[in-house]
Amino acid sequence: MKIQLPRSSTVPLYTQIKEAIRAKIIDGTYVGHQQLPSENDMIAAFGVSRITVRQAINDLQKEGLLFKVHGKGTFVALPNVSQELTHLQGFGEAMHRLGHETFSDVFGLKTVKAPAAVCAKLQLVDGSPVTEIRRVRYLNREPVSIDYSWVRHDVGARLTEKNLREKDLFSLLENELRQPLHSADVEIDATSATNDVAARLKVAPGSPILRIERLTYAQGEKPLVFEYLHYRAETFKYKMKVMR
Repeated sequence: MKIQLPRSSTVPLYTQIKEAIRAKIIDGTYVGHQQLPSENDMIAAFGVSRITVRQAINDLQKEGLLFKVHGKGTFVALPNVSQELTHLQGFGEAMHRLGHETFSDVFGLKTVKAPAAVCAKLQLVDGSPVTEIRRVRYLNREPVSIDYSWVRHDVGARLTEKNLREKDLFSLLENELRQPLHSADVEIDATSATNDVAARLKVAPGSPILRIERLTYAQGEKPLVFEYLHYRAETFKYKMKVMR
């Protein structure tokens, strides 16, 4: 299929091609590890020279969106991003600032009797009801994490599956449920994917997983949300700057 580029545009042709490919990655036309059309196919489709196509591909490769396999071609890379730990922010909030698309698949939202560990974290009486949320988080149409969250029930009972699909939990808590957030205790460790986590993240059972345990406080340092966040180790990392 021939794709007509606006030759009258002041934007260089290689940049137009680069942005066209980037858009197809973001909208899910090209998914992780999918092979791109060959150079010859793109030359024919865009009506440009080989050097123009190569410049666009090389730029996207430098950005980490593509990778080449010698003798086989060019492939879409899995998302590989990092989130700063210098201030409290939700996954969607952090990724949108970096220009990425995110959404959630909510596969659990219900009231449960809080496990003992959750009660201890949220400072609740044993057996207290809490709102349990289970989500797969997607980055540029690829599953990147599974989040298990427990929210104090007086607040969590007002959450809906529709809102959780479209918005960050932090955003919902602050903007719609009027629960200003104060801080969070974060612990990070390495673990391996259980069968359920592996199936939902599309990795092999036993694959390395980055696990974050997070306890988030509302204003007044009242514990509000306790979570386990499971990230694909090859696609995500946390970073921070430490001052002496």
